[in-house]
Amino acid sequence: MEFTLLGFDVYAAEVDDRGIDFVIRRHVDRFYDVQVKSVRLPGGNYVYFRKSVFDRRETLLVALILLRQRQPPEMFLIPSLAWHEPDTLLCDMSYEGKASEPEYGIRLSARNLPLLDRFAFEQQAALL
Repeated sequence: MEFTLLGFDVYAAEVDDRGIDFVIRRHVDRFYDVQVKSVRLPGGNYVYFRKSVFDRRETLLVALILLRQRQPPEMFLIPSLAWHEPDTLLCDMSYEGKASEPEYGIRLSARNLPLLDRFAFEQQAALL
């Protein structure tokens, strides 16, 4: 709904074999795949994307929704290319020699939450 309010066309993903929840378009020839993750706070402190289906590219976005009791949802829009430079918020977990599959993650500790400000939803959507 937020994308439509900002002038985007929104299309449902017919097949969800790559983790794509929907596709957005603002200009005639510019489409973006969007993967949505929502987290209840306090409680959830980590979300991840398996590298096998999360191909970092200019046209892949993460819509992160933080849910807190008695507060409106907080929305963030994170370009997948942001994981090219991991930091304390955005992590690149290879798990070499481990049983876990490699993944990209978002660490949502109280200390890291202010780092999400750079991905404010409306600010990032305006850049598309």
